[in-house]
Amino acid sequence: MKRYLAIAAAVPALALGVAACGSDDTTTGAGTATTQREAPRTQQSAQDVVALAQATPDLSTLVAAASTADLVGTLQGEGPFTVFAPTNAAFEKLGDEQVQSLLQPENRDRLTKILAYHVVPGKLTAADLSDGQKLETVAGETLTVTVDGDTVMVNDATVVQPDVEASNGVVHVVDGVLTPAA
Repeated sequence: MKRYLAIAAAVPALALGVAACGSDDTTTGAGTATTQREAPRTQQSAQDVVALAQATPDLSTLVAAASTADLVGTLQGEGPFTVFAPTNAAFEKLGDEQVQSLLQPENRDRLTKILAYHVVPGKLTAADLSDGQKLETVAGETLTVTVDGDTVMVNDATVVQPDVEASNGVVHVVDGVLTPAA
């Protein structure tokens, strides 16, 4: 279980960078992003989720968080993992003060729990997700999937880039930081 918790914390930061490399998003006139549910990509990346995130500037907050939580090594593990990776903009929604607080060494346990809440054991592509589906995270808590047409949400976060393949799983970039209850 500790291995999964460590991986969960590191993966979101890494995945954000990967998602920034390309986007299949469309924007409606009201400014609401909708996500195209893609078929799973057939070619798997040679990079693990951490290497992908480190190569992507838009995942820098996630990478910093995974490093602070000491989860990078775990997330470089065999997996497979499904990671719901918040973008830098998602972290910005929390506010600079809260993000800086989470990155302090004394808040490592809380940060690890939050990051682990973004990771599900196994590999689930967008096509594997269904409306009302419950996913147990490596933190031992449940995420709820909502599917409405081409829009996929996990709890209150919208998937803005689905199916980013890594050598040890799949990353779905989301527009919000998922926070576990209490």
